Amino acid sequence: MAKILIGLGIVLVIIGVIWLWFPSAFSWIGNLPGDIKHTSGNTRIYFPVVTMIVISVVATIVLNLLNR
Repeated sequence: MAKILIGLGIVLVIIGVIWLWFPSAFSWIGNLPGDIKHTSGNTRIYFPVVTMIVISVVATIVLNLLNR
């Protein structure tokens, strides 16, 4: 469990550094086809459905590979 948490921390630091140096590297997140955006007046409703499915599938694959 500790190794997973350390690995997750290292991955988050790497993602943070990439995001700091290249802000447009993750601009696709939240802009995938299937993400629901609705604007009406001053109200914005946003459901990143497809983005969360992609993140869930990638996380599942990575965790299954690490647990073998």
